[in-house]
Amino acid sequence: MSRVSVDVPVRWSDLDAYGHVNNAAFLTLLEEARISAFWVGPDAVHPTAVLQSGPEALQHTVIAAQRIEYRREIPHLREPLEVSLWIARMGGASLEVHYEVLPPRAVGDADTGDRAPYAIAATTLVLVDAATGAPTRIPPAVREVWQRYTDEPVAFRG
Repeated sequence: MSRVSVDVPVRWSDLDAYGHVNNAAFLTLLEEARISAFWVGPDAVHPTAVLQSGPEALQHTVIAAQRIEYRREIPHLREPLEVSLWIARMGGASLEVHYEVLPPRAVGDADTGDRAPYAIAATTLVLVDAATGAPTRIPPAVREVWQRYTDEPVAFRG
């Protein structure tokens, strides 16, 4: 159906001694894209940003699982990466967010326009009641918005 595209800058602290983005920093890149895409905030621009955040929020999300498949190194880039994300599955209280971490729109193979992903990933989130920590169902209004941003799961190797 449809995906959300979020620009995420590569910070100097994301790099390791080999001059590329450290594997652990990928989790932070995914987190920044996910927060931008799904949480209401002062800079929220994505139509999928429908969850309230902060101490007054009635629900929070917790991560139940994450998987990343690294396809190639990310060098230090001045332009932000593009993280394409969508919902591959929605349960009663959980959802699976899938990602492609792509080169900046202005970068790629100049001859072919190749923008092959640096990585693909999936995160399973569980919506929980902020007061009790117990799983809580995804509200119908939220589900309705998110349903428009569902797509097939990423294809992990083996």
